[in-house]
Amino acid sequence: MKVLIGVDPHKTSLAVAAIDEATSELLERASFPQDRTGLRALERWAKRFPQRRWAVENAGGLGRHLAVRLAGSGESVVDVPPKLSAQVRVLSSFAGNARKNDGVDALATAMAASRNERLAAVDAEAASETMRLLSERREDLVAERTRSLNRLHALLRDLLPGGVAGKLSAERAARILRGIRPKEGASARLRRQLASEVLRDVRTLDRKIADVDERIEAEVQASGTTLTQIFGIGPILAARIIGTVGDVMRFPTKAHFASYSGTAPLEASSGEVVRHRLSMAGNRHLNYALHMVAVCQARSDARGGAYYRKKLAEGKSRKEALRCLKRRVSDAVFRSLLEDSQAASRGAA
Repeated sequence: MKVLIGVDPHKTSLAVAAIDEATSELLERASFPQDRTGLRALERWAKRFPQRRWAVENAGGLGRHLAVRLAGSGESVVDVPPKLSAQVRVLSSFAGNARKNDGVDALATAMAASRNERLAAVDAEAASETMRLLSERREDLVAERTRSLNRLHALLRDLLPGGVAGKLSAERAARILRGIRPKEGASARLRRQLASEVLRDVRTLDRKIADVDERIEAEVQASGTTLTQIFGIGPILAARIIGTVGDVMRFPTKAHFASYSGTAPLEASSGEVVRHRLSMAGNRHLNYALHMVAVCQARSDARGGAYYRKKLAEGKSRKEALRCLKRRVSDAVFRSLLEDSQAASRGAA
């Protein structure tokens, strides 16, 4: 019997439900604490089902530790988006009267995985996982650098009349601070001292960001991806796209990929009125990366720029033309990722 085990993870507990993959019949439910003892008990419990695979809800969040642990031990694990399991729970008869508890959620996760063959598989050693981790680290460092520069702006505003206009960098802040010599007032001297300390933080973050950029560039180059051949995509954006998408083979067509990235417009027609509206669904991290590529192309003389100006000439607004271009970028990214995956498969064979 092939068994699918659905997992609803929480900070302190794990709810699991095992179903027969052939009949979707519930076989057993259980709950375990989210700690070392509980995980070992879960693994012993699962051994009663020799032919098993796992479906972990939100394997990129609260379920990441368990999903990576299971995948590392050779188990087959897929990631079930919370929205998908919630839809199954609401529409299924086993959760009558809109009941919701951990056991029902675990069963809904298993049912969602049994009905969807294109969920992302969890692979802790995949190159995309390395790029995802490095991209997240870079985002954190950039966000902290922005906060530090904002604090520096606030301190300089109180040290200089009108503050500092425009973009602030470590070098510019250092030049400004060298010209500030408060002669009176302990608070003014303290502000300058604090500004110097924040400046040191900014310089440290600049070095860390540069180091992560080098590591990302090396990983992207080692992957042999063709993404960087697309105008507007450098190593940073390529790593972000690869890390977010993971296995591109789970998308059967470019339309499915566009829906996942939020670049496919949603139809909002009624009667004889046919119209589409902007989609706010999909993965917003991937959508942002594609948006940056589209903006870069729209400002250039490349094919993307010509297409953007063509749409403007057709009477579309700038936002509408950019959304059209972003969809074309999405299709190009999908083709590139698909070619990379097929080339890797041929190499492995």
